[in-house]
Amino acid sequence: MSRKFLAGFVLSAALALTGCATPADHNDADVAFARQMVPHHQQAVEMATPVPQHTKNPQVVALANGIAQAQQPEIDQLTAWLKQWGAPAMTDHGSMPGMVDPGDLDTLRDAAYDRKWLTLMLDHHRGAIDMARTEVAQGSNAEAKAMAQRIADTQQAEVDRMTGLLAA
Repeated sequence: MSRKFLAGFVLSAALALTGCATPADHNDADVAFARQMVPHHQQAVEMATPVPQHTKNPQVVALANGIAQAQQPEIDQLTAWLKQWGAPAMTDHGSMPGMVDPGDLDTLRDAAYDRKWLTLMLDHHRGAIDMARTEVAQGSNAEAKAMAQRIADTQQAEVDRMTGLLAA
């Protein structure tokens, strides 16, 4: 076996082994997932951040803090992927599942804050779960699919917590 052939073989094998797992490998579903999830998560962080100023319920505060802390790193990763993929950020996100109308956010300033916040965040999370499940089913990027599965699992657990808080 010649050195040139062996070097080519080793290089080809290395590319084949790493090529399938690089973040650059993606399809339209991966791009759509990232483009939609960034503003979706941004709105969740926006909704969660003021919660401690409006309620004394420690369960609601803990839930909101957890949402904000979990979703900001995901926003950063999704944004990095979009940049790596050469995909622009989404500019029109009003029709995404679960997005809360800005007017509804304004209603969170009255005495029924906890109930309204939980109801809006439930719908918001259900939209994110739908988008994440679509990514798992249709995406090709292993890292994006793994993140989507984590989002679906985490947010389903939070949906269950919110449903319990609303029932209490």
